[in-house]
Amino acid sequence: MATVRASCPNCGDIELSARGVRVVRFAPHPSSFYCFSCPQCLLLVTRPATSRVVDLLVSAGVEAVTFARPAELDEIHDGPPITYDDLLNFHYEVSDSGWLDALTGA
Repeated sequence: MATVRASCPNCGDIELSARGVRVVRFAPHPSSFYCFSCPQCLLLVTRPATSRVVDLLVSAGVEAVTFARPAELDEIHDGPPITYDDLLNFHYEVSDSGWLDALTGA
């Protein structure tokens, strides 16, 4: 198993096994990061990673996980933002015992 050199903000330069590091990629965007738990202070460290760094880490045996972009991020949001009055009205609507029947048309 390969050894990965990384830097902890508390401890400085450290060495980890490839099992102690994880690469996270976001599809279809090229943004990625790697993370590890420092073996000395146990701090969870997250660092951005270029495609070159990702390739080096994966070739050293580091596990890579890819997450798909949530579909909600591609939704079109038009119309005015929700106000405090909208929120209060919603609260009063769902406080009524028959709100679900009114919503479903029962």
